[in-house]
Amino acid sequence: MNRIYNKIEFKERRRSLRRSQTKAEKLLWRHIRNKNFFGLKFFRQYSVDSYILDYYCPTYKLAIELDGGQHAEEENQRHDKIRTDYLKSKGIEVMRFWNNEVMQNLEGVLKEIEKRIKP
Repeated sequence: MNRIYNKIEFKERRRSLRRSQTKAEKLLWRHIRNKNFFGLKFFRQYSVDSYILDYYCPTYKLAIELDGGQHAEEENQRHDKIRTDYLKSKGIEVMRFWNNEVMQNLEGVLKEIEKRIKP
């Protein structure tokens, strides 16, 4: 069986990303960590194959990505689409939010995530 989750070769990269979180990532993490969000377990910097997800909830196979301005660039949008399509092929839904959206409207972001997990 070919392992696709949290491959050892990406362990240092995941660790490095956890140490250098953006302000938006830190803010959202405070609200979803330790099963604070509807009792759900979220992981931060969780890898699926060669992609490292900002946050992942295995119960709902839900990835949450926080994007900075560089994701508005055409090349990065292409890369994000390939990544999202791959994750969808593995049954993982991706929710994307802009960093400034989290900083300016955290409650709205949390409500959108809640809508996804509580139909």
